[in-house]
Parts: sequence; structure tokens; C-alpha cells
Amino acid sequence: MKHLYKGVVAGVVLAMVVATGAWAASKFNKVEPKKFDPAKTFLVQAAWQNGIGCPTNAPVAVDPATKPTTTYTACPTGDTKDKKNAGLLLAKTGPTNNNASAVATLKNVKGINLTELGYDIRKPSSPSDSRGSHCGAGAPRFNVTTSSGTTFIGCNSPAPTVTPEGANNEWLRLRWTVSVANVKSISIVFDEGQDTGPDNFGLAVLDNIDVNGTLVGRNG
Repeated sequence: MKHLYKGVVAGVVLAMVVATGAWAASKFNKVEPKKFDPAKTFLVQAAWQNGIGCPTNAPVAVDPATKPTTTYTACPTGDTKDKKNAGLLLAKTGPTNNNASAVATLKNVKGINLTELGYDIRKPSSPSDSRGSHCGAGAPRFNVTTSSGTTFIGCNSPAPTVTPEGANNEWLRLRWTVSVANVKSISIVFDEGQDTGPDNFGLAVLDNIDVNGTLVGRNG
């Protein structure tokens, strides 16, 4: 009976662990922007802004039309709660060596077993294109922290799976397959400035932040 009892207890504990991971994954529902600027340089910005996101089934009123007409689908899927086409603006003005960064914290991810990360980025053609949002090896990047350390996933390092969005060549969907257990925290960090190529833009617009297939594309 003791062996049977131990087996039952072990099974319950395992079920609790699995359930906890599933609960945490299902609760991911917010990406909170903030600024890291201890010296108060006022050279970074992080914010959700309406009207700059990746449009999924977006209505466009083309003059002289009296009613909005649905145009191309720039993103085949998106955050269904995003009603104002919000996008996440991350910017760093000036040099990369300035001790400041734009940051976005992914909420309610603690304890999950991570299998997929990604976002849509306002950029044409490919991550290496010199046009559009900055997409470097170091920014915008995911910082995935566990009890054993932090894993870094940059916009073009490691290389993502890339899906161009729509015929208008305005957005890219980037996805990374990862295997990280018992996550403590996930954040997006933008700390490369205007001195970093190939675009020397120091700014990126993201949308539909993806954790294990759940997309968040709005503030709150």
C-alpha cells in the first residue's frame, strides 16, 4: 500500500505541475511597456500606440466611398481583442552605448514550459532589409529568464522562421521554436541605437507578441 500511495502522490504532483504550466500559458494576456533610463537621458520610448499595428481584416475608407471597405489582410491572425490596431513602439535615440533601453514585460508567463516565441514587425522583405523597423542581432530581443540563467533571442539571431504578411510587403511575422522549462520571466528589450546598422533607425514597431501560440497586440 505504501508503494501504491507514493505512486498516487507522485501522479498528483505531476498532474499539478502540468496543470500549473498550462494555467500559466493560458493566462498570458498583457505586454507592459516601460523605459529603463537611470540617468534620465530621455532618449528611449516604449508604448502601445493605436493605428500603428499590423492590420488584420482592417477596414479602409477609400475616397469617395461612403462606407469602410475591407482591404488586404496584412496579418492572417492577430489579437482578437485589439479593436484599434495597436502596435508596440520601441525606440532608442542616439548611440547604443547610452545606458538606456526600451523594455516590454510579458505578464503571467511564470512557470510555463516555453515552446514558441515571436512577434510581427513593421518591415518589408526580410529581417536583414535596411528599410523599416530595426531588426538586429541584439534588438528587439526576447530575454527569457529561468532559475539557471537567461536565454537571449534577437530579431535576426538566431535566425527566425519568416512569413511575409500580405501582398503589400509591409510586415513580417517572425517565429522562434524554443524549449525552455519553468520560465521565471520574459521581456522584450530594445537597446540598439541609431549607430547600429543596417538601418541606423533606432526604432521598431511590433505587434501580436506570441507566447506558445497566444497573441497579444494591445495594452491591457
